[in-house]
Amino acid sequence: MSTSSPLLSLRGIQKTYGPVKVLHGVDLDVYPGEVVALLGENGAGKSTLSNIISGTVQPSAGEMTWLGKPYAPASPRAAMDEGVGMIHQELKLLPKLSIAENIFLGRYPMRSGRLDRAAMEERAARGLKRLGLDIPPERLVEGLSTGRQQLIEIAKALTLNARLLILDEPTAALGGDETQLLFEQIARLKAEGVGIIYISHRLEEIRQIADRIVVMRDGAKVKTFETGDVPVRTIVEAMVGRSLERMFPALPEPSRDIALEVEGLSSPFGTFRDISFSVRKGEVFGIAGLMGAGRTELVRAITGADPVSAGEVRLHGRPVTPRTPADAIRNGIVLVPEDRKLQGVVLDHSIADNIAYPNLNAACRKGWTSRQRIRDYSETFIRSLGVKGRGEQKAGELSGGNQQKVVLAKWLARRPEVVVLDEPTRGIDVGARSSIYDLIMNLARDGVAVIVVSSDLEEVLGVSGRIMVMAHGQQAGILDREAANDVSVMELATR
Repeated sequence: MSTSSPLLSLRGIQKTYGPVKVLHGVDLDVYPGEVVALLGENGAGKSTLSNIISGTVQPSAGEMTWLGKPYAPASPRAAMDEGVGMIHQELKLLPKLSIAENIFLGRYPMRSGRLDRAAMEERAARGLKRLGLDIPPERLVEGLSTGRQQLIEIAKALTLNARLLILDEPTAALGGDETQLLFEQIARLKAEGVGIIYISHRLEEIRQIADRIVVMRDGAKVKTFETGDVPVRTIVEAMVGRSLERMFPALPEPSRDIALEVEGLSSPFGTFRDISFSVRKGEVFGIAGLMGAGRTELVRAITGADPVSAGEVRLHGRPVTPRTPADAIRNGIVLVPEDRKLQGVVLDHSIADNIAYPNLNAACRKGWTSRQRIRDYSETFIRSLGVKGRGEQKAGELSGGNQQKVVLAKWLARRPEVVVLDEPTRGIDVGARSSIYDLIMNLARDGVAVIVVSSDLEEVLGVSGRIMVMAHGQQAGILDREAANDVSVMELATR
């Protein structure tokens, strides 16, 4: 730890919402030029604490000091004015504005009372270049991949010249190359004396990036490691408060019967070309590759969300190439998308409604339904998948892991034959991940063909019987479980 004075000090920070106490007297120091990894399961209090530091939420008790002076920001703008910037896990870009306009939103450079667009775009281009993004700053955000939007959020924060940055799951949507670019930028900021609070569920990153680890559980700080070089298992056990025997469940033996075949599939946009593979009943088939390799575009095409220009999808030998998601759903092929908040659940609607929406024929009687019937229908799946929430509760109030279970529940109610999961544990803590992995294995045991797309190499290796690696929109190879490891997969992914 640095011998200098801390940039930020927190003492006895508490937060209550009515009778519920979500933070229990948290103490924390962040020093210039250090990265403090703030870890914990969903609901541990990390986001609440970060929101207090960044001025989004006001504490119920306790005090903060910034550069040795009392610090109590009344808003995010007040925190930014002090030199504290936060990059949220959830993207907050406006799609109809340009990249430059998003980066400088609320603080546009002015000249003679008018927007200085040339200066804004020049400064935005510098920020993008620092992160290795070769994108024109005048381009609209609309249509950019989730990973590129995340990097733009980071570029936005870097233009603040902040003394303290809070990064909440900054690599959740990034591939290996993009993550490395971010780490290089963090190293540069550290050398400039910037303090960083780094929140991530990707524990393998922590050894690379953290100088110190603070673990939270149930709203309290439970452990501090004075180095980032801590075994993942040790961190996980501190997070969940118990010993973990294994991270991934055992893979079931798949059937010999082929459920899904993809032959010569190509995109009209060139995002993937001539892809062929098959998935057996009861098999978990992984798809790996760097961001931009075409993984998401491929599975969206297989499930009817994106068009295809050539090739065929077959189910049990029968051509079923879907033209729309409805085609795929009717044939028993469903997609759990990478962005569950935008594409998986309706946040302002109840858990019960979300589960019932694609299953109204089953939740109706003689063409009629009721609130009670929908609740009764959904309750079975809420219980069977272990969703921690009530049927009438809004989906937006759930943790990431429980939202993912709701997405799974609505599709499992249809008894699908093929389930495609794109980034199934993105932004989900380690404890909740294990329950998602159990659900995946239960699907396979029931004879469902499962496709898992993941940027987390450890995850795709842990859950898959075979792995197809993609590079630059092409199929680089398919590896059996015995031949698949981090080296063999990355060799194919970087061809």
